[in-house]
Amino acid sequence: MNKGLRLTETWMQRALWLVALVFAAFLIGLGGKVVDNLWQLEPLPSVESYVAPRQGAAVEAALKQAGVQRKQAEDALAQAREKHKVAAANSASAQGSFQNWLATRRVTDRPDQDPELIARNRSLDALRAAERAALAAVQAQEQVQLDASQADNKAREEKARLLDAAQRQYDAAERSHETRVFLFRLAVTLPLLLVAAWLFAKKRKNQYWPFVWGFIFFALFAFFVELVPYLPSYGGYVRYIVGIIITVFAGRYAIGSLNAYLERQKLAEALPEVQRRETLSYDTAMTHLAKSVCPGCERSVDLKDGKTDFCPHCGIGLYDRCGHCTARKNAFARYCFSCGTVATAR
Repeated sequence: MNKGLRLTETWMQRALWLVALVFAAFLIGLGGKVVDNLWQLEPLPSVESYVAPRQGAAVEAALKQAGVQRKQAEDALAQAREKHKVAAANSASAQGSFQNWLATRRVTDRPDQDPELIARNRSLDALRAAERAALAAVQAQEQVQLDASQADNKAREEKARLLDAAQRQYDAAERSHETRVFLFRLAVTLPLLLVAAWLFAKKRKNQYWPFVWGFIFFALFAFFVELVPYLPSYGGYVRYIVGIIITVFAGRYAIGSLNAYLERQKLAEALPEVQRRETLSYDTAMTHLAKSVCPGCERSVDLKDGKTDFCPHCGIGLYDRCGHCTARKNAFARYCFSCGTVATAR
C-alpha cells in the first residue's frame, strides 16, 4: 500500500480506477456495436449473384430436367428388374417341374405322354422367352438410366464451372469489401487513438483522470482488438509492415521520452537541494522512500542500515534530525513521528 496516502484516499483511488475500468467497459461495448455494424454498411452479394443470369437459368433448367429424367429412369428400372425377377422365378419353377415330369415319364415310359412332352416344352420355351424379354427390358432401362445420369452429371459439371468462375469474382469482391470495411473502421478508431494520445499527454493527471484513463483504455482496445485483427494480410506483408511502423513510432517516442527524462533529471540534480525539494511531490517522495528509492534521482538506496541520511548518488537529504527532540526522521515528513513537531524547512 502507498504509505504516503491516507487510508481513505487509497481506497478512493482504487474506487476511481474501478470507475475508469467500468467507463472503459461501457465504451468498449458501444464501440464494438458500432464497429461490428460497419460491416453492414455495404452488404456483400452471394457467390450465385456473380453467375450470368441467362447461363445460370439454363443450367438450372437442364439440371432440373436431368433430375426428373433420372428419377423416372430409376423408377422404371426398378419396375423392369422386378418383372425380370418374376419372369426368372416362373421360368425356374417351370424348369424344375419339367425335370420332375421327365423323371416320371422315364419310369412309366407311356407313349401317350409324347403330346404332353411337346406341350410342356412349348410352355417352357414361352417362359424362357418372357424371361429374356424382361431381361432385355431391364438392360434397355439401364441404358436410359445411364443416359439420364450422364446428363445430370454434365449439368452439375456445368454448374460447378459457372460457380468456380463466380467464386473467383466473389473472392476479389470480398477482398475489396474487406479493405473498404477496414478503412471505415480505421476512420472511426484512428481519431479515437489520436484523442487518447492527446489525453494521455495533457490530461491524465487532472481531476477527471478516471474518465481520461477509461477513454484511453477504450481507444487502445478499439484500435488493437477491433481494428488490427481485420487488417488485410496480403500474404502477411501488410501486417508486418504496419507492425514495423508502429514499433518504430513507439520506439522513437520511448527513446525521446527517456532522453527528455534523463535531461530533466540532470538539470534537477544540478539545482540546490531546497529547489529540488520544492519540485518533489510529498506523496511521490513517501512512496519512493517506502520502496528504498531516492525521490531525487530515483536510484536504489539502502535505507535498512539506519545510517544513510543522504543519497549517495545525488546528495539529496533523505533523513534528518527533529529540531525539537533530535529524533532521526524522514527528511520529507511534515511532522516528527516522535514528538509531532512541525518539520522545519531545510
